[in-house]
Amino acid sequence: MIMRKTIYAFALGALLFTACKKTDTTVVDEDQLAEAPVTSRYCAAYEVLQQQLLADPSLQKRMDEIEAFTNRFIENPPTNILQTDGSMLIPVVVNVLYRTDAENISDAQIQSQIDVLNEDFAASNSDYNSTSTYNSVKAGDTKIRYVLDQVFRKQTNKRSWGTNDAVKKNSRGGIDPTSPATKLNVWVCNLGGGLLGYAQFPGGPASTDGVVCDDNAFGRVGTAQAPFHKGRTTTHEVGHWLNLRHIWGDATCGNDQVGDTPLHNTANYGCPSAGHKSTCSGTPVEMTMNYMDYTDDACMYMFSIGQKTRMQATYAVGGPRASFR
Repeated sequence: MIMRKTIYAFALGALLFTACKKTDTTVVDEDQLAEAPVTSRYCAAYEVLQQQLLADPSLQKRMDEIEAFTNRFIENPPTNILQTDGSMLIPVVVNVLYRTDAENISDAQIQSQIDVLNEDFAASNSDYNSTSTYNSVKAGDTKIRYVLDQVFRKQTNKRSWGTNDAVKKNSRGGIDPTSPATKLNVWVCNLGGGLLGYAQFPGGPASTDGVVCDDNAFGRVGTAQAPFHKGRTTTHEVGHWLNLRHIWGDATCGNDQVGDTPLHNTANYGCPSAGHKSTCSGTPVEMTMNYMDYTDDACMYMFSIGQKTRMQATYAVGGPRASFR
């Protein structure tokens, strides 16, 4: 049985306040990051959020309002959140920052990532039924679709980029976002320090809205390297962009604000054995195959129903992504 987590309107603020005191939230400049082979997943979305909260005190209020709206949506889902064709279509702008020819990823690699997003969010991915674990709460089709809108390319002399959002700013050598209120911007570059990617949660500034991915963990051809060669880094980061938290709640046995995911001790890496159990209350089997964990690409293949509902709430009327309707 899944240990259901009670969701309170104030829970997000309390979680962030508590975790902020225990976590190093420094956003590092790209010049401080050494290039190194990536052997385990690391996403800096949480750390970037903590820095944004420190820089903009009003962000916490906006995020609390988004959480309250999400909880109302979960309790009473409206029937008119989708477009007439039954789906939510998200145009994607891909911004490629490259120093070497290899980093200037091909159109085919970019399209392979769009294909992965559509498969993973439609539950048409070939590994969706790899195991029967948590079949009862698998999300199925989220009705979220992605289409490649534009590709921008820029050559740079930077060896690597960090989490300070320079990659998103033309004035700092990056590329400014294109129409972030109506298009999902994705920056693909060489991230340093073993970082695979990071995303901005709903409620943050438009000037930095979007997702950043390392070119070696983007798509499933070209420069994509095992064990992050199936496009799941972008799936994970877009999950954050649609208001999903890490499944362990960024704290020991933390709250990811989803009622049908089990309590996790912390992040899982690699490919955990079947039936891997948490030592949190109730000792549930952990949902290591969830896209919001840190497992290898080959071992993550599902969202839960609760996560699907949270994502849909972002583009409902009044939601933080409603401009995409």
